[in-house]
Amino acid sequence: MEGLFSPEHWMIFIIVLVLVLLVGGGKFLPRLGGHLGRSITGLKEGLKEGSEQFKSAIAEEEEKTKSTAAEKEDYNVGQDG
Repeated sequence: MEGLFSPEHWMIFIIVLVLVLLVGGGKFLPRLGGHLGRSITGLKEGLKEGSEQFKSAIAEEEEKTKSTAAEKEDYNVGQDG
């Protein structure tokens, strides 16, 4: 079975992990984990902020559309009279 989860890939991953432990020592992995955790937290915050900005932009656009429709309706009512 080929792909990401094939046994060959896992063996390479384990070999690289052992090499990282030998070269970097025991302090390297906790620092790496901390950096990874902060990166994930930053990504989540960025996604949340982007989602909030998107929702506010949609709300503004809907409000603008409603006000434009109301202005057109007022104009049409003035033309009928």
